[in-house]
Amino acid sequence: MQSPFLHIPGTPLDPIMALFEAYNHDSRPEKLNLVVGVYTDENGSIPILDSVRSAEQEWFAQGKPKNYRPIEGTPGFRRSVQDLLFGEDSEVITDQRAATLQSVGGTGGLKIGADLLKKVLPDAVVAVSDPSWENHRALFEAAGFKVVSYPYHDPQSHGVRFDSMCAFLRTLPAGSIVVLHACCHNPTGSDLSPDQWRMLVDLTGENDLFPFIDIAYQGFGRGLAEDALAVRLFAQAHRDFLIASSFSKSFSLYGERIGAATIVCGDPAVVSRVEGLAKRLVRTNYSNPPTHGAAIVETVLRTPSLRSLWESELGHMRTRIRRMREQLADALDRNDLGGSFQFIKAQNGMFSYSGLSAEHAKTLRDDFGIYVLDTGRICVAALNDGNLDRVVRAITHVVKR
Repeated sequence: MQSPFLHIPGTPLDPIMALFEAYNHDSRPEKLNLVVGVYTDENGSIPILDSVRSAEQEWFAQGKPKNYRPIEGTPGFRRSVQDLLFGEDSEVITDQRAATLQSVGGTGGLKIGADLLKKVLPDAVVAVSDPSWENHRALFEAAGFKVVSYPYHDPQSHGVRFDSMCAFLRTLPAGSIVVLHACCHNPTGSDLSPDQWRMLVDLTGENDLFPFIDIAYQGFGRGLAEDALAVRLFAQAHRDFLIASSFSKSFSLYGERIGAATIVCGDPAVVSRVEGLAKRLVRTNYSNPPTHGAAIVETVLRTPSLRSLWESELGHMRTRIRRMREQLADALDRNDLGGSFQFIKAQNGMFSYSGLSAEHAKTLRDDFGIYVLDTGRICVAALNDGNLDRVVRAITHVVKR
């Protein structure tokens, strides 16, 4: 039998993974990765949070066997996720209008949601922002959906094209799925204002659109509660919607792949049925979620002293990113590059659409070993006092050449 794999065409990696591989093969000792969304500390290292370290020690000391976890995760983990998203003892929790399933990272939460929606809205169109995280389109296309893009980033103002966004969403067929970034928009860093979120809740309701909220960076924008505003506004509207959340960044647990899919229903009577379908989909995918990382997250969130320590550590990460944004913008402006970079200060989270061109990005990689996406997206969370001057000098060189 001839191999059935012979006719598979070459499949390129997405831009982020392709540049990550190129970075790994770069032998220059001074190379710098501003591509991958990973927070590094003042020393350029991925931190191990003290709250996480303490929770791990406590968990190991208990000597628990590593049995299979429930398909949906443990009750403590699931409740902790809901407390973060909606606020403790919020109406959506007390009314039992939400079901949460532990997932394999935030990506797994998106995958569970996409597969679930394909069962209940098989002919829906999925709309993602222009631009969006590359995997959004890939995930929903892999689930069998037609994916379109709604206007989002304005390259002139470096903000959000909100009026164009709303105008486009009004043209979508009823029952379409709209993928929304709750905070710290990836890749642009530009978020909707509270008033714009309120308008969007009304618009999606009036036009019978199904919201799917991706909240991968809760706590990295303005704060834990502030970053969950979109989630809470949709919940208050008694809408059906989905949420994919992640603990990779906020707990610095990237390799543990800990996330969640949360299904919110306007009618609590249907929650158990939707959860049952989601659990069936998980069972035929990876069967059960992993134990270690989720146990650590649950321990931190359900131990008051560790929860307080974690919030302090998360606040430090958020503040440091904000400081690097401000220093980058001010340093670039001092070099008179033909336009202001103050818009970087208005952005939130780990990323910035810097305004650099694809040519600028290529020169930064080739000549300086500074890896930036062709879109000009920079991971601000990878900057520190030790590498900022070098980055500013390199950007100044490529812009002025």
